[in-house]
Amino acid sequence: MSTDFRNDLQVRPPTGAVTLVAAAEDAPEVSIVMPCLNEADTIATCVRKAKAALASAGIAGEVIVADNGSTDESPMIAAALGARVVRVASKGYGSALMGGIAAARGQYVIMGDADDSYDFGEIPKFVDKLHQGYDLVQGCRLPAGGGTILPGAMPFLHRWWGNPMFTMLVRRWFGAPVHDVYCGLRGFRKGHYESLGQRCTGMEFATEMIIRSSLRSARIAEVPIRLQPDGRVAHAPHLKTFRDGWRTLRFFLFYSPRWLFLFPGALLVVTGLAVMAWLLPEPRTIGRVTFDYNTLLFAAAAVMLGAQSVLFWIFAKVFAISEGLLNPDRRITKLLDVVTLEVGAALGAGLFVTGLGIAVYALSDWSSHSFGNLSPSESLRLVIPAVLCMVLGLQGLLGSFFVGILRLRRL
Repeated sequence: MSTDFRNDLQVRPPTGAVTLVAAAEDAPEVSIVMPCLNEADTIATCVRKAKAALASAGIAGEVIVADNGSTDESPMIAAALGARVVRVASKGYGSALMGGIAAARGQYVIMGDADDSYDFGEIPKFVDKLHQGYDLVQGCRLPAGGGTILPGAMPFLHRWWGNPMFTMLVRRWFGAPVHDVYCGLRGFRKGHYESLGQRCTGMEFATEMIIRSSLRSARIAEVPIRLQPDGRVAHAPHLKTFRDGWRTLRFFLFYSPRWLFLFPGALLVVTGLAVMAWLLPEPRTIGRVTFDYNTLLFAAAAVMLGAQSVLFWIFAKVFAISEGLLNPDRRITKLLDVVTLEVGAALGAGLFVTGLGIAVYALSDWSSHSFGNLSPSESLRLVIPAVLCMVLGLQGLLGSFFVGILRLRRL
């Protein structure tokens, strides 16, 4: 590559995490942001399509390529075609987009991958929806939302399992009105994006935007688009099916403590208590199977684990609200206003003392047998509830103090 061509790119020294390349123009209405990592095969096609779409629709816009450390010529190619190249030092799909969006000067931002799988000629459809007042306009590749997937454009597992499953979860858990949660072609008001305070620097960035927007009751629209096979030749897609699928599920659970902690915990508590109530009076026989103190012990363990999981839900909920990850919840606020630190500590201490009392009674019963052998079926019907009450009581006592710490107002 010639020295003159490199000089034409006007490469500036790094300032912080981002380096801007190319001279600024008048402020546009729309900024098209493409994250880029070694996309020399396709970046030229994407930039040309995006610029042509803006010109044909009469939209004042700019094309920004957020380069995330490419070692090929993709940044040079993009700059030579008139795109603004933003160097983003922090690695990750989300980091690249954050850097590109931060540099965007348009009121509206359209983001899309630089692998030529999306047709940037469809940009005007997104801009039209944004003009109608929507905060976020999500593209949809799946037929369920009117989209089209050309043969070979999406792996079998992604199309028929991963994407539909995660879309169902995001609709059910967070009320997101979308049919294709993974679609990377979308538009949004830059002001709306800035209000979200996104944190994910990896591939979760795209789903985080949908979840946070849904939790904030943003106006979300969806437009059908066409997905075509990407034009990469030099390397395989960056997305890894199972690794990134797990990261998505993990992220969903982070944002939904009730599905991660509350519902499983409540199920364990209810089931465990029901079995304990059934077995405490005496052993039970169903057919040839007799349920006795062994089953009673497992039931008590289920109650303990379930109660701890419910406590984790309270911890996670309070922390997420205080950190701005979740919206304030009137139900949890009312609960904690009633069950204050003092009330929770008193209840926990009372439960602990109750268990201690049962343990003392069991000890006196043992002493009446001269501390000799006892029937496990009889003695454990006292010992197991005693241990359960003591453990739950101490958990409640300590948990109340921990919630109090989490609720401390920041100075």
